[in-house]
Amino acid sequence: MTGLARIIGTVGGVGLLRPAPGTWGSAAALPLAWLLHQIGGFPLLATGVIVTFAAGWWATAIMVDGQADKDPGEIVIDELVGQWIAILPLSFPAWRMGIEITALWPGWVAAFVLFRAFDILKPGPVGAADRRGGPLGVMLDDVIAGVFAAIGVLILAGLWHGVLGQ
Repeated sequence: MTGLARIIGTVGGVGLLRPAPGTWGSAAALPLAWLLHQIGGFPLLATGVIVTFAAGWWATAIMVDGQADKDPGEIVIDELVGQWIAILPLSFPAWRMGIEITALWPGWVAAFVLFRAFDILKPGPVGAADRRGGPLGVMLDDVIAGVFAAIGVLILAGLWHGVLGQ
């Protein structure tokens, strides 16, 4: 099981890339989110978030068991989940209205930048979840960063399409 946990936790080895494995994990999440959306739209991407969160929690627990470092940089499954959450506000309208999701590319850029910013800076609840420790804390800080980024994407879309009328 340790091998499977390592494959899941490092997202197939992406977490071993240097420098900035978290950024590599977030970047790897984008084409995977696109693929899930293409196959099954918003419902599959949302389901993927839930299933991957559970698998990531399990894999993280296995990988850090008995280790001094309880949040090693090679574990990037948490970044994948958080980045997928940040993409959900793009997936839903694209799926619902039959829009090609790549047409919403400015939102993808915003989701990536916002998620990385919240994940690195760890404001408020993101930092609190990170300090919680343990496998759940490893996963939760990125979930919360993803939710913050998703809210940011919605606000930016509202400003761009609503206030600015673009």
